[in-house]
Amino acid sequence: MKNNNTNTTRSNLVKDNELFHVIHKVPCGDTPYVKAKHAQLIEKNPEMAIVWFWKAINTGDRVDSALKDMAVVMKQLDRPEEAIEAIKSFRPRCSKNSQDSLDNVLIDLYKKCGRMEEQVELLKRKLRQIYQGEAFNGKPTKTARSHGKKFQVTGNLGWAYMQQAKYLSAEAVYRKAQMVEPDASKSCNLAMCLIKQGRFEEARALLDDVFTSRVLGADDCKTRQRAGELLSELEASLPRRLDAEMEDVFGNILDDDFVIAIGLEEMTASNYRSKRLPIFEQISSFRNQLVC
Repeated sequence: MKNNNTNTTRSNLVKDNELFHVIHKVPCGDTPYVKAKHAQLIEKNPEMAIVWFWKAINTGDRVDSALKDMAVVMKQLDRPEEAIEAIKSFRPRCSKNSQDSLDNVLIDLYKKCGRMEEQVELLKRKLRQIYQGEAFNGKPTKTARSHGKKFQVTGNLGWAYMQQAKYLSAEAVYRKAQMVEPDASKSCNLAMCLIKQGRFEEARALLDDVFTSRVLGADDCKTRQRAGELLSELEASLPRRLDAEMEDVFGNILDDDFVIAIGLEEMTASNYRSKRLPIFEQISSFRNQLVC
């Protein structure tokens, strides 16, 4: 009888321990990586978590997860530069399957540090891989996943171009996303870009599509609020007009080095219709293809 009670107690302890790890999303064991996650999630001690993450990386304990998780914790502690250097230095130790997620962490870190050039280059490389079928570690993927990834990357790339005041490049990226699958959020992105270029009527037409629910997602409250804010910005900017000198400036900030074939060769706006976009001129064998 006593043995049965002892076995029952042990069984309950094991179940409680397993439940604890499930609830707190902490892996089982006593390795450096497990200790790092315990310090991060249970003890709420990010500094100690980083110490254990370093030990995990140096001892080869779940290096993929340790490096990514450590970078995230460093970002939370406002140490993004250190996180960037850690990823660059130790990603060769990580598996091929982890590289895409490490890229995503790097993109966020570059954004936080204001390192726009590096962010843009990484986003361009990722978008090029997606359109050429080289993303997702070379594995076949569903079209929906591929499209979703394209829109995520193009949105980030467009934002980065906007931060650099490369409005033509941002417009090219936003227009492609809108051409493939138009929705209200993308309309707002493109309208914002056009407002920055002083092309107010084109921007107003896009915002009207949102207000009249002619595009998908126009009923979303946050999207409509953003459209209203953009319309207010447009109205406040109306007295200003671009002259020929400003048009030349916008032409000069086009990203000529971005040669990715995503099917957009000319700007649809009349004042740029004669300009062929260098960023979309090459890799013709991949033109108009959708990754499946």
